[in-house]
Amino acid sequence: MDWTLFGSALLSSTLFPGGSEALLLYRLHQGADPLASVLTATVGNVLGSLITYGMGRFGRQAVRQRSEKAELRAARAERWFARYGRPSLLLAWLPVVGDPLCLVAGVLRVGVASFLLLVTLGKLARYAALTWLV
Repeated sequence: MDWTLFGSALLSSTLFPGGSEALLLYRLHQGADPLASVLTATVGNVLGSLITYGMGRFGRQAVRQRSEKAELRAARAERWFARYGRPSLLLAWLPVVGDPLCLVAGVLRVGVASFLLLVTLGKLARYAALTWLV
């Protein structure tokens, strides 16, 4: 397993900035196995999203009691998530909005099984498409 790719994918899917796509492309250019690389990046990225989900799920009270402004943001995110629902988790791979989607899913206590299924499908599709295009 490519632990550097795994770590990069994990960190880039938490609230820390990063981009594992560039490392994936570099590894492929070096001759790495495409299937193993896609699976490694996907597993790391999904695990990072699960960490962000857990921060939302178990830190719900801390997020909500932080300030009135934070409460308004949480309410807005809840309305947005209620409107677009769980399928929006297929977009958890998107920059900027993906990590907050995972956090909101945790705060709203979305089931772990459906969270993992949707996030994994979206992230796997992204890495597979990127690999196929190269």
